[in-house]
Amino acid sequence: MPAVDLEGLTMRRIQLVAATGAVALGLTLSACGSNSLSPGAGGGGTTHAPVPTGTVDAALAAKLPAKIKSAGKIVVGIDPTYAPNEMMAADGKTVTGWDPALFNVVAAKFGVKAEYSPSKFDAIILGVDSGKYDVGVSSFSITKDRMAKVDMVSYYKAGTQWVTKPGNPAKVSIDDPCGKNIGVQTGTTQLDDITARSKKCVAAGKPAVNILPHDGQDEVTADVVSGKVDAMLADSPIGLYAVKQFAGKLEKLGDIYDSAPYGYVLPKSENDFGNALVDALKAAEADGSYKAVLTEWGVESGAISDFALNPSVS
Repeated sequence: MPAVDLEGLTMRRIQLVAATGAVALGLTLSACGSNSLSPGAGGGGTTHAPVPTGTVDAALAAKLPAKIKSAGKIVVGIDPTYAPNEMMAADGKTVTGWDPALFNVVAAKFGVKAEYSPSKFDAIILGVDSGKYDVGVSSFSITKDRMAKVDMVSYYKAGTQWVTKPGNPAKVSIDDPCGKNIGVQTGTTQLDDITARSKKCVAAGKPAVNILPHDGQDEVTADVVSGKVDAMLADSPIGLYAVKQFAGKLEKLGDIYDSAPYGYVLPKSENDFGNALVDALKAAEADGSYKAVLTEWGVESGAISDFALNPSVS
């Protein structure tokens, strides 16, 4: 995927009201008690997830960084505008979605809770690098540029999906979107994607793409539904979820492409913690809780088994 600088190290994001279900296996996966994200804030309230019982791995717990051991929690930077991956629940306070649900399972292996701190997406990696957050969990695709700045642990795989109104009334072509109004979230690889396509249009003597970016994916999706833009592109789980939630108002355009793994974001100084997260994911896969979370949210098609710290990517 295209290279970006540190402030733009990102991929993603639709804040929709959705209900969260409890995952089987006796794990308490729901989050509780947070403040809603203030508009324009780089941080916000926190959501405390209770620790599932009976799942602590003493060997993994011993590998936690001293800061996390002392606090008894992992502070997680997250942008809850990217349903169904991460979003605010109907109460406007609780961070939910399959991404935090899965990380709750991972945190439980260490015997600590996850505390979610809502943030603008493009501020999360900077927050991890500065020590504001222990981990970034927000559908970050793994790229070489990002791994040059932070460590990343793979846990899922997604690609890019375009979405338009039923029947594609604007006749948008993914390979020739010249002159069309296209929505996308800022700071994402999809923004890099559509920007590159627009440059090709201009080079070919055609009109540039009219790119309409928003900080939140929920705003991008609303633009497609209202007809303000002709189409949007987003991560595949997000695009397909939008089509499902807005049945009859949206439909997918073309196939998923440029699939890449998502990764938890860690400071370069926490290599040992990164390897421990890999082991925690393997343990979750072995006991069935990894697959149970993804299945609960209907996103199991992106499951992987080759969890790794800083995996090779193209």
